[in-house]
Amino acid sequence: MPDGAMMGPSVSVLVPTFNEVGHIERCLETLAAQDYEAVVEIVVVDGGSEDGTLAVVEKWAGDGVVVVHNPDRVQSAGLNLAAHRANGEILIRADAHSTYGPGYISRSVAVLTETGAQAVGGPMRVRGRTPFENAVAAAMSNPLGVGPAAFHDAEASGPVDTVYLGAFWRAHFLERGGYRSLPSGVAEDADMYYRWRQAGDTIWLDPSIESAYRPRGTWRALARQFFRYGRGKADMLIMNRRVPSLRPLAPVGLVLAMLASLVVWAFTGHIGLLIFVAGSWFTTLVGVWLFSARRHWRVVGVIAVMHVTYGSGFLVSSLLDPWSLLRGGEPRKAGDS
Repeated sequence: MPDGAMMGPSVSVLVPTFNEVGHIERCLETLAAQDYEAVVEIVVVDGGSEDGTLAVVEKWAGDGVVVVHNPDRVQSAGLNLAAHRANGEILIRADAHSTYGPGYISRSVAVLTETGAQAVGGPMRVRGRTPFENAVAAAMSNPLGVGPAAFHDAEASGPVDTVYLGAFWRAHFLERGGYRSLPSGVAEDADMYYRWRQAGDTIWLDPSIESAYRPRGTWRALARQFFRYGRGKADMLIMNRRVPSLRPLAPVGLVLAMLASLVVWAFTGHIGLLIFVAGSWFTTLVGVWLFSARRHWRVVGVIAVMHVTYGSGFLVSSLLDPWSLLRGGEPRKAGDS
């Protein structure tokens, strides 16, 4: 970290990890190279990595990096643990799969103090290195792939539903109760920002807060990620008694329509509905291909996987506790089957 007098509010950076040996080194390099001088610590909270992540992190222990062990293994619980351990006035939540521009922290602090918002962050700029990762990056920046939410690739600043990662005052974070642990183990950011907005807080996006997210590198990892995202959105619906917007329900409708058309075909022999549903989806995928920055079959395949696994995850999570979903009550606890 840069030497020099402490200027501005003090900052603690929180980095949750679990088996991130391929990414954590570059993440810490970019966080250590920030131009903001009042970073007091980078708190790496590890959920039991078994791939050498901790060995990499321990090499940074003398350079302002602190390791906290998270026995619960759940990311939200680890972030809460790190927040209570942190000494900075401002908490900046980082991700091991991302790298950060040299002004990431200074811009986060400036936007937080200048706007008066309770949380600020930048867009999720997805940057791949392999052909598959580049296809995922193209898909995740396409509104037909992941929806039109501003944080995916916004160019304008202003109030939004959610941001990628985020920076907020530690006192406010603790006063609001921190992150909640959803059964899916994901979506804690979106859930927290939703609750904050319901309480009257402002979430502010500024594209000058620059980071680069490296996406999953295999079909299996991508499918697993978006299946969990779908489960996380269902958990938000159950816990908050509503979804923040109707956008996430499109993949759910697709999966339900496909299942219904298959049932009709199986029991009646009529294939018309299946052809209609599949044709409509195919038309959407062709539209994705036409308006994609990368016109490659992989982009279409990636978005198809995102749609199906996200919708399936939502339905599976709902079916695990259908009565809570119907009555809008509390879901099963994290860790329950």
